[in-house]
Amino acid sequence: MSESANDVVPLRAPHPLVWLILYVPFGAFSGFVTVALTFLATQHGLSIGEGALLAGSSMLLQWLKWLWAPAVDITLSPKRWYLLSTGLSALAVFTMSVVPLDKHWLWLLLLVIAAGSFINSIVGMASEAMIAQLTPPEDVGRVSSWFQAGNLGGNGLGGGLGLLLFKVLPAPWMSGAVVGAIFLACCAALLPLPEVSAHSGERGSPGAAAREVAGNLWRMLKTRVGFLSAFLCILPIGTGAAQGTLAQAAVAAQWGAGSNEVALVQGLLAGLVTAVGSFSGGWLLARMNPRATYATFGILLAGVATALAFAPRTVTVYVIGNMVYAFGVGLAYAAFTAVALTAVGKSAAATGYNVFASLSNFPIWWLGLLLGWVAGHHGATQMLLTEAALGVAGVLVFASVTRASGASLFAKPSTEPAVL
Repeated sequence: MSESANDVVPLRAPHPLVWLILYVPFGAFSGFVTVALTFLATQHGLSIGEGALLAGSSMLLQWLKWLWAPAVDITLSPKRWYLLSTGLSALAVFTMSVVPLDKHWLWLLLLVIAAGSFINSIVGMASEAMIAQLTPPEDVGRVSSWFQAGNLGGNGLGGGLGLLLFKVLPAPWMSGAVVGAIFLACCAALLPLPEVSAHSGERGSPGAAAREVAGNLWRMLKTRVGFLSAFLCILPIGTGAAQGTLAQAAVAAQWGAGSNEVALVQGLLAGLVTAVGSFSGGWLLARMNPRATYATFGILLAGVATALAFAPRTVTVYVIGNMVYAFGVGLAYAAFTAVALTAVGKSAAATGYNVFASLSNFPIWWLGLLLGWVAGHHGATQMLLTEAALGVAGVLVFASVTRASGASLFAKPSTEPAVL
C-alpha cells in the first residue's frame, strides 16, 4: 500500500461544503452531550466529576471504533450507512432529552449516551470513507479545513443551540427533537455525491474483503508516515479536552459566567470561531508537513490554556479565553484530519481513517476525565495547567521519536523514506 493518498485516481470531487454539512451531525451529537447536557446536569445537582462522566460516556466507544469500522467498509455503501446512522443518531438525541437530569437517572442517561455515541460514530465513518475516495491529494488541506469546520461547528451548534432550546422551550424533549431534525436535514447533502461502493475485496466475498482490509491497514502502519502519524495521535496534543470541563456550571461560575455565556462561548459562537480556525489551519497545511503543523498547534493550544489559567477571573476573560482556545482547537483538528488522510490512502478508507480517529480519541477520553477530576478537587487553574503541561510533554516525546526514526519533523511526507 502506498504511504500517501496518491495511488488511485479519484472520482469527481464535490465542493468541500458538502463535507461540512455531512459532518455536522457527528459534531453536534458530541456538543449536545458535552455542552448542553453537561451544563444542565451540573445545574441540577450533579458534581463536576459526575458531569464529566457524560462526556466520558460519549467518548468511551469513540476510541474503540476501529473495531467496527471494517463492517462499514465491506458491507453497505457509505451513503446507506450515513442515512441509517444519522437517523438513529437523531433518535438518540431525542431520547437523551427525555431522560430526567438527576442522580437517580444518571445510569440510564449514561447508557443512552454510550449507545448513541456508538451509532453516531458510523456517521463519521461513512463520511470519512467518501472523503478519502473523492479527495485528490492536492486538496487534502482544503478538504480537511471544511471537514473539521463541520465537526467543530456542529459541536457548537449541538451544544449552544441545544442549551438555548432547553432554556426557552416548555419541555426538554423539544430541544432533542429540533436538534434531531437538523441531523436528518443534513442527509440532503448526499444528493450531489457520486456513488462510492463498499470495499468488496479481490474475490468479492466478505471474508476476503475483511482480510484485505486488515492487510492494507497493517501495510500502512508499517510505513514511516503511518507509524509516526499513529504515534502522534495517541499523545495528549491539541485535544481540546478542557472545553468540556469549562462548560460545566460549577467551573464557569469561577469566572462569574452563567448559562448565557456558556451557550455563547461553548456553543454557537465557538462553532464559528473553530470553523475559522479550521480554515486557517487548512491554509497552513498546504505549506507545511501535517505532523509538524499538528505538533505546532498543540504547543499554541497549551499556551492558550496557560494564559487562561493565570488571567483574571472575570466574565470577559472567560469569553475571550474560550474563543481563543476554540480557534486553537480548530487549527489542531484540521491538522489531525490532514495527518490521517495523508497516511490512509483510498482503499478501506473507513477503517484506515478510524484507526487514527480512535487513537486520537483515546487521549481526549482519558484527559477529559482527568481534567474533570482535577477541576473538582484542585480548581480550574490546576486543570488548565495540567492540560498545558501534558500537551507540551507530548510534543517533546513526538519530536524525540521522530528523530529516532530517522525522519525530519518538517519534511514533506512525499520526500520521506517509505519504511522504518
